[in-house]
Amino acid sequence: MTIPLLVMGATGRIGRALQGQQAALTGLRPIWQSRRPAPGFLAWDVLAEPCPQGAAQGVVLCLAGVIRGTKAELALNVDIGLAACRAAMDQGARHVFLASSAAVYGTSDRALPEDAPLHPAGAYGEAKQAMEMAARAAMPDRLTILRIGNIAGFDALLGGITSGKAVQLDPVTGQSGGPVRSYIGPVTLAQTLAKLVQMAAAGQPLPPVLNIAAGPVAMGDLLDAAGAEWEFGPPNPDVIARVEMDITRLRSLVDLPPACATEMVAQWKGLPT
Repeated sequence: MTIPLLVMGATGRIGRALQGQQAALTGLRPIWQSRRPAPGFLAWDVLAEPCPQGAAQGVVLCLAGVIRGTKAELALNVDIGLAACRAAMDQGARHVFLASSAAVYGTSDRALPEDAPLHPAGAYGEAKQAMEMAARAAMPDRLTILRIGNIAGFDALLGGITSGKAVQLDPVTGQSGGPVRSYIGPVTLAQTLAKLVQMAAAGQPLPPVLNIAAGPVAMGDLLDAAGAEWEFGPPNPDVIARVEMDITRLRSLVDLPPACATEMVAQWKGLPT
C-alpha cells in the first residue's frame, strides 16, 4: 500500500529537483500539484478552491509560496500555508511540512538554532514569519516548519551571474572568500526532503521546526566553483560577515554531506534545464 504525498508548488525549482529524486520516495505515491492543468500534475488553485478529495490523506509537503512582490502579494504566503493545513486537517493527513526560510531569523553573530528569536530584516522574512505563526495556531501538531537556507543556484548570488560582468562581494576582514552563509545543494535538499517525508509517512515523530542547510560556505568559494568572475567592492560598514543556521537537529535525522562549494555548484549545474 502506498501513501499519498501531496507536493504543493511542484512546478517550482525545488519541486522539480524533488521530482528527480522519485526513487527515494519508496512507499509513497507523489501527487504533484500545479495551479494550472498540466500532464502528470494535479490541477488545484490553492487560493480559490478546496483540495481535491483524497490528495491530502497521507503527507503534505508545501513548497508553494510568493518570493517577491508587494507587501500584499507576499502576505499570500499566509493563505498558502493555511490552505495546506486546512487540506491536511480536512482529509486526515499524517503530517504537513511547510517551506519557510532562513530569512525569518535576520542576522546574528552565532549559529542560529530553531528556537532563536525571530527578527526578519525584510518583507519576505516578515511574510514567512506570519505564515509560520498562522499555521502553528491552526495546526499545533503534525506540522513541521522547514526553514530553508540558501540553495546553490536558486539564490541571487549564483542565479545572478552575468557573462562578462564580475560579481562584486563585500570585503570581510579575515575572510578571503567574503561573506559566509548557510547553503545547501539542490540535490542534497531534494534528498533531505525525501528522507523527511519518508519518516513522516512511517509515523516517526518529527520536530515542529527544522533548519535545512548543509553548512556555512563562503560566497567567493561558490563563485570560484561556478567559474564566475568576481571581485571585492569598496568597504561596506554594514556588511554581515557570517549568517549561519545551527543544523544539529537536522543532522540527528538525516545524513548530510560536508558543506562543499564545488559539490553544491555541480549539483546545480547537473539539474535538467
